[in-house]
Amino acid sequence: MARIGSGSPPPDAPLAQQADLVRVYKSERRMVLLKGDVPISTYRISLGQAADAGRKQREGDEKTPEGRYEIDWRNPKSMAHLSLHISYPNPDDRRNAESNGFPPGGNIMIHGLQEAHRLWDWTDGCIAVTNTEMRDIWARVPNHTPIDIMP
Repeated sequence: MARIGSGSPPPDAPLAQQADLVRVYKSERRMVLLKGDVPISTYRISLGQAADAGRKQREGDEKTPEGRYEIDWRNPKSMAHLSLHISYPNPDDRRNAESNGFPPGGNIMIHGLQEAHRLWDWTDGCIAVTNTEMRDIWARVPNHTPIDIMP
């Protein structure tokens, strides 16, 4: 099988075109990049296979987390084209999972589609967009950008 990765990531967008907040609306399957309070890009998304079952509780539950996180690192050699890491779990997520006897899980990303389709939820908790959209997001969302994931 051929490698899906992108080769080289796109250059950063000019500062005026970069987002200072990412907002995900899980129930609408929509992700919005904002500059101030102004939407600068909107994307249809696929989520975890159990996305409609609430917030991520533990490793392996196939749910997409909910809450405030940040983009804390990026993977230019991702098997799903390009990927931006979301800082899940935060301390509350960790405490919640561990108090129920489970590890919280992790490695939640915004990434390209690999070989799946965005008409259904297929990830293990990640947020998926098309590969073309992922290149745009990569260029417009710097590390340390906050991300709010809403129900």
